[in-house]
Amino acid sequence: MKHLILLFSGLLIGGLAMAQDATLASNGGVKVVKDSRLDLLIKKQIYINTLAIRNQPGFRVQVISTNKRNEANDVKARAMQLFPDYRTYMDYQAPYFKVRIGDFKTREEATELREKMSSSFQGGIFVVPAIINLSPEKEAGNEESY
Repeated sequence: MKHLILLFSGLLIGGLAMAQDATLASNGGVKVVKDSRLDLLIKKQIYINTLAIRNQPGFRVQVISTNKRNEANDVKARAMQLFPDYRTYMDYQAPYFKVRIGDFKTREEATELREKMSSSFQGGIFVVPAIINLSPEKEAGNEESY
């Protein structure tokens, strides 16, 4: 009886193994069926990865560091009017509000802006390290060719 059960189960398993598509097996090909939502997930991951690349270490020009929010807002508005080509940021690091301008990869680029700004703002204007936001256009323009 044991031999009969083993023989029957062997035939059943062997029959299931042979149930694959004979045309694909003879050509050596494999048919892959995937969910269409995988393409959407891949596109979303590519987008997330490109955003991560755009946030890099760099430099900004700090115009003011004060504990008065109104004063920081006034300086930020003035900086935006005088230098509209550069993005202006206001960071809060307790208890100070810091107004910073620009997204520069090198200290030299930031120093050029600092020197332009020195006549427009009183007090100390400094080049400070920061995590900068690179735009895709600026990224493409700064790529080195290999």
